[in-house]
Amino acid sequence: MENKDITSADFSQTGYCYTLSLIAGKYKPVILYCLMEYEPVRFGQLKRYLRKVADKTLSQNLKELEADGLIERAVYAQIPPKVEYSLTARGRSLMAVLDKLCDWGNENRPGRCGSIRSHENGKKCASSASL
Repeated sequence: MENKDITSADFSQTGYCYTLSLIAGKYKPVILYCLMEYEPVRFGQLKRYLRKVADKTLSQNLKELEADGLIERAVYAQIPPKVEYSLTARGRSLMAVLDKLCDWGNENRPGRCGSIRSHENGKKCASSASL
């Protein structure tokens, strides 16, 4: 592997930085995951799914995800008003990345087979016992 010169590097110009800017925060990845699993989802359903989130915070996160083109908001003209959120094609294209994060978390969660801590504690996994 070739060493690169960090003195002229600009992290803000990387694709990694851009992707993180879209999904950074406490709630955005969870909102995207919820929509991936259960779309379409209404505001109240998202609020219950996220549990302890303020209306203002949830609303702001949804507006940012919509502005970034990752989700769409469908408003139905009825009484009481009905609003549903779902992933856009651009948002669905991000799901492969979030799926990989989920896979990594499942493999490395403490107490799970394959996790770093299970190996540190001397636990053997069925898959590694035959190695």
